[in-house]
Amino acid sequence: MLYMLPLCLSAQEINFGDDASEWALDGACDDRRFRGSAMAAGLDREDLGHDASDCRTGFANGDLQLFDLDAALESTQCEAVDFGVDASEWMNDGLCDDYRFEGPGSDFVLLREDTGKDATDCRRLCERGDIALRDY
Repeated sequence: MLYMLPLCLSAQEINFGDDASEWALDGACDDRRFRGSAMAAGLDREDLGHDASDCRTGFANGDLQLFDLDAALESTQCEAVDFGVDASEWMNDGLCDDYRFEGPGSDFVLLREDTGKDATDCRRLCERGDIALRDY
């Protein structure tokens, strides 16, 4: 599973993939395996492993880390999160559409405008341990 990567890998140990993404070489990492300030605003699972140059540069500069779901789950306190309301076009579809979360229970495409608009799905998935808050 892509989410269970250890955080201590060096750049030489990471398979960054290729630059086949539509968004490759735009200066922002579009690969959901990473987290940090060099990430793109919208993320799609189709870009996993297909934005190698941007992600490699961000990682080398210290602006990206590998996402580690276990570490994120440990630091996420679901009872303290304001999940917002159910107002998204995609609410109650069984997946969390809130950009603040990451994990196997998150939707394929996450947009910032859906933040706080899928409360029921995100609360349930957080409590089940299928999503956790991002670190950025």
